[in-house]
Amino acid sequence: MTDATNPAENPTHELSTWGVGPWPGGKDAWPDDERLDPELLEHGDTRNVIDKFRYWRMDAIVAELDKSRHPFHVAIENWQHDMNIGSIVRSANAFGANTVHIVGRKRWNRRGAMVTDRYQHVVHHETVADLVAWARSANMPIIAIDNVPGCVPIETTPLPERCVFLFGQEGPGLTREAVAAAEQVIEITQFGSTRSINASAAAAVTMHDWVLQHVYGRGPAANTAG
Repeated sequence: MTDATNPAENPTHELSTWGVGPWPGGKDAWPDDERLDPELLEHGDTRNVIDKFRYWRMDAIVAELDKSRHPFHVAIENWQHDMNIGSIVRSANAFGANTVHIVGRKRWNRRGAMVTDRYQHVVHHETVADLVAWARSANMPIIAIDNVPGCVPIETTPLPERCVFLFGQEGPGLTREAVAAAEQVIEITQFGSTRSINASAAAAVTMHDWVLQHVYGRGPAANTAG
């Protein structure tokens, strides 16, 4: 019987949390694999990547991720240089989002991304109208996430398989233009006294809910399938 708490016996647990050293045995023992980076093999790999990608070149990792990215996109309004954007990019990488769209200011605070933006497709749109034009050309509905009048709870709402999840700034939330551009506005049900949850937390909850519905077949999307 395997021990689920032992990462050596459970492949879902990462073995090299803090990275790995040089490839054992020196250069003579290096694998013959063009995806691997000679510098990482020689000096070790302490990057924020899963064990599968240890020693891999950055472009090789991106190419591998491109084979399995999910068909949902994430868009974030960036009018106030919101520090949450980096964290949202990191979550988008973790949940396999196709692309992250930055709307507004082109420069954004990358600190929270923990360099995951190197492996995640990130594009920029000057205005909400530009994002809307792109979404229409891609035949992809915009789903806004905010607790405003007329919104529906995410817990009971089927999420489209192909869509753009649009998030606003920490504090003011989505602009009126963004809400008006959305095909649907969804809220994350809350049970405490706070008016809203952190923007990056809301993004992570939303992406995970999409995964539950479309990868694991759980939730309202599955319940309405038959």
